[in-house]
Amino acid sequence: MGQIVAVLGTGVVDPRQPVITADDLGLTRGDGIFDATRVITDPDGHSVVEHLDRHLARLARSARAVELPAPDLDGIAALVAEALTAWTTPGEAALKIVHTRGLEHATTPAATTLLTITETEPGRRRPLAIAALARGYASDTFADAPWLLGGAKLLSYAVHTSARREAARRGADDALFVSSDGYALEAPTSSLVWVADGAVRTTPTGATGILGSVTVELLQEWAGAQNVRFEPTLIRPDQLYSVTGAWLASSVRGVCPIATLDGAALPISEAWTHRLASAAGF
Repeated sequence: MGQIVAVLGTGVVDPRQPVITADDLGLTRGDGIFDATRVITDPDGHSVVEHLDRHLARLARSARAVELPAPDLDGIAALVAEALTAWTTPGEAALKIVHTRGLEHATTPAATTLLTITETEPGRRRPLAIAALARGYASDTFADAPWLLGGAKLLSYAVHTSARREAARRGADDALFVSSDGYALEAPTSSLVWVADGAVRTTPTGATGILGSVTVELLQEWAGAQNVRFEPTLIRPDQLYSVTGAWLASSVRGVCPIATLDGAALPISEAWTHRLASAAGF
């Protein structure tokens, strides 16, 4: 699987070359942020990044929440352009931008910023089997606790990857986090979207601690243009069995229908899958 690695201030480097030190706080404490989106490359090797401005803006919001040095957005955009010139593999890839607090014991602290472009496997947009897993906090936990960093895209993903391993042990493709008061939240790397009574719905951000999704933003804008109701709201997992359809959505994954939840079938709407996927650019 192909990959490009580029470091702010250095440029594109050999992907086998070390680019971070053992003292970097992003590595030792997960003290950093990231953002990710899709790269599309045509057969002639010309690449484009989807919605880069939106993802850079979200990266900046995450940095403010974590009180990190502000990322050099212009520098990152130029680094992305340099990396795209070097990336010529036709098909889809994932762009990941990482921004950490830098060296823990540096005399003059300075952030570390790097990016990768990594080829993604085809055939990922298929109906999914999902396992509901406890997240361990209530749906309004983040309302009065800004220090919990709700809504920031953090490097600390150990819980997310652990949940996906547990889902695999249960024979599922992915997990759906459930709050301690019984509401569906999100998947480890995707937002939850469903359609009921003709309205497009998704779990609200804010008090839930859920990161604002660029893909959900696109769906909201499409809904407004199409005069379709868009409603952030909470839903219990067992209520998903009676909706028109439910999906996991992200900038790299796309909009994938949920076929089963804990082994029981959910309704799948081919028409809504097509509408939502097209609205998100997939």
